[in-house]
Amino acid sequence: MLRKLIQTDNDIAGLIVRVALGTVILPHGLQKLLGIFGGFGFSATMVYFESAGMPLAIGFLIIIGESFGSVGLIVGFFSRFAAFGISLIMLGAIFLVHLQYGFFANWFGAQQGEGIEYHLLALGLGITTVIVGSGRWSVDRFLSNRLRRSVQ
Repeated sequence: MLRKLIQTDNDIAGLIVRVALGTVILPHGLQKLLGIFGGFGFSATMVYFESAGMPLAIGFLIIIGESFGSVGLIVGFFSRFAAFGISLIMLGAIFLVHLQYGFFANWFGAQQGEGIEYHLLALGLGITTVIVGSGRWSVDRFLSNRLRRSVQ
């Protein structure tokens, strides 16, 4: 099971996709976890999630998934798992929050909320990472190579 989770090729596409996704999601996670980049921090975010009717466990997993999952993607550590979690978060964001605002982002403040285009891109990157793995220059690649050598 562990072998399948970390197995990856020395592919540049895996590197590009996982680092792009991790880099885009990390600031959102840090807003929720630490309150930087204009965020409210862990406690206030949990209060907001609870007031929106979200179970506390789900809110906690969102914060952890966006924060630590994105770091995992950037360094390529358990990237498939991290990308799967972020993909679930994006699906939830699409259907529970953003779909009502249409497709486009709110570039000019003309609508009440953000559309789903950002979330669809993140979802596409996440699904791609689940399929192709971490790729080149990743902890997963290093561990996969070590595991393969130890079995031989």
